[in-house]
Amino acid sequence: MVKLNKTDKLVLDALKDGELTLQEIADKTGEKPKKIFKILRKLFENELVDTKARKYKLVNKQ
Repeated sequence: MVKLNKTDKLVLDALKDGELTLQEIADKTGEKPKKIFKILRKLFENELVDTKARKYKLVNKQ
């Protein structure tokens, strides 16, 4: 399991209500888009988020 920091958790929390673009996530978290992109890549590589047409969402693990 990947270790999540405070900002990672903010991103995941922002996605709880549905799909968002990178900019929307940045706006909700108050972080710069470049930082959010790096976090999203980490979360995607660890199968915690998914992306479709530049929108990100939580992965439903069962």
